[in-house]
Amino acid sequence: MAAPIVRGTAAWRYFGDFRASVLAGQVLVLQVAHPVVAAGVRDHSGYQADPWTRLLRTAGSLAIYVYGDPVGARYEADRLWELHKRFTGVDAEGRRYHALDPHAYAWVHATLVMQAVDTQRFFGRPLSRAELDEYYAQLREVGRRLGLRERHLPPDWPAFERYYAAMVTSFGPNETISTLFETIRTVAKPVRALPDRLWLPLRTRQYELQMFLIAATLPPVLRERLGLRWTARRQRRFERLCCALRVLGAMVPVPLRSAHVRGVGKLNVWLRRRRGLHA
Repeated sequence: MAAPIVRGTAAWRYFGDFRASVLAGQVLVLQVAHPVVAAGVRDHSGYQADPWTRLLRTAGSLAIYVYGDPVGARYEADRLWELHKRFTGVDAEGRRYHALDPHAYAWVHATLVMQAVDTQRFFGRPLSRAELDEYYAQLREVGRRLGLRERHLPPDWPAFERYYAAMVTSFGPNETISTLFETIRTVAKPVRALPDRLWLPLRTRQYELQMFLIAATLPPVLRERLGLRWTARRQRRFERLCCALRVLGAMVPVPLRSAHVRGVGKLNVWLRRRRGLHA
């Protein structure tokens, strides 16, 4: 039985850490590495225009389950089910797919489960085994509220690690990942009034930074299969970044590290409940 997600528990402490935003590109790549997710995103998502908004919507939705309340979580689960049930098509191998394929749905959830663990491994203090057990049990319960069945959720943290590693090992390049990389390279300027002479150099730098972070944080086997260059010099650069983020995180009290995500979760609960009352 998972402990309730309340102040001080593992999910409350770690899920919304502000440093997790550094892993945004990594999470997007891992999600669309799954063939069903890749096909669904290709056919039904407007992520090419703004991939980060898609990720923020997904994370904001999950925040309802972690930091919201049962009523808001139920409303959100129903909304997601209705939204995704009409997303169908044919994947890159010519096979019919459905966005509610439980294996694909479970994989998207798994990437967000691992994001918090990776955040602490890279930029904080790795979770202890007791914390991992508590954190995973809590996020597994979140998966159940999302509509996943017991058989689609590994029973404990060691089983989840094996599942996650096996999934990553099964992935390789696909068209949607290539499109994602091109989207990052050519992303539209955030403000139309921003002059091109200022935006174009900034866009090049953000592309270089995002691709560096994606290569740095992806599991090495997938990084190699995607042909992302990695060197000892780049590794040393990433280690300096990790050190800086550890120091920054240590300066921020634990409750404040996830305050923004808790706020988003509570706001989303209020909005979902308000819409439900006026439906």
